Amino acid sequence: MDPEAPARARFRAVDPYRARREWDRYAGTAQRDLFRELRERFLLRHAVAEGWALDAGSGPGRFTPILAPGRSARAVALDLSRRMLDELRDRWVPSGPSPSRPDLVVGDAAFPPFSEAVFDVVVGLGNLVGFAGTESGRLLDRLRALVRPSGRLVLEIAPGPGEHSRYLGRLPARSVARLLRSAVPLVTLRAGREGYVAERWRKDQPGTFDRPAAEDVRARLERTGFRVDEVMAVAPALGPDPLRVAAVATDPKAWTHLIAVEEQLGQQPERWVRAAAVLVAATRVAPPARRAECEG
Repeated sequence: MDPEAPARARFRAVDPYRARREWDRYAGTAQRDLFRELRERFLLRHAVAEGWALDAGSGPGRFTPILAPGRSARAVALDLSRRMLDELRDRWVPSGPSPSRPDLVVGDAAFPPFSEAVFDVVVGLGNLVGFAGTESGRLLDRLRALVRPSGRLVLEIAPGPGEHSRYLGRLPARSVARLLRSAVPLVTLRAGREGYVAERWRKDQPGTFDRPAAEDVRARLERTGFRVDEVMAVAPALGPDPLRVAAVATDPKAWTHLIAVEEQLGQQPERWVRAAAVLVAATRVAPPARRAECEG
């Protein structure tokens, strides 16, 4: 993989405005809050109480504090952009009992400057693997090689354009908010009965991202010594619908139920196929085949 490929050059050249904008991608609207909270909850389910966590392609570190919330845990943020890491440094707010700021490393996740099998959890969010294009398999191999035995790997992929619940999408926004005060199984049952509508691609050409299927990623991990613990599509029910998400956000009970609905639906394999974002968490159950010396 060419370290000076156009995508890398673009990420290296990020200015302070773009770094702040990347941080704000998960703030300011109810829909963004939904996307952030679902990711945060997923990460917390697979965080480490002790040891080392790597946030590969961390950007401004929106999720970095969650990776190592334990008092004995430490995080490393790895990103191509110094500006992104500066934003992380300025925005840092510890999560949980650990007061430690992360170590900030300017570097490329495709050529990680670390020895193999040294991290208790390695995380690649924001479709990090997909941005590698035709080299996505190689990048995935580099990330999983960093995970120690019994450690965890958490990835975000982008298989499709997204989808939404046909049932919830045909109801007025206020009716959706009232409905989501009902029992969660009732809502998921009705959503399942009426099915889902695929979103349109935002561009005529989906771009040069690699869009591996969640099942293919799971199979690849299982062939290479990992046990896949959880796979979840992000917000398949209301995620693409900012108007209805905003209506639900005004009612705390409805919001809590929406989170539960989105998680339960997102864990159904049929929801992974067209999802705009899928989170995958896996544990290394077999030791790496070999160890490599530090590359940098």
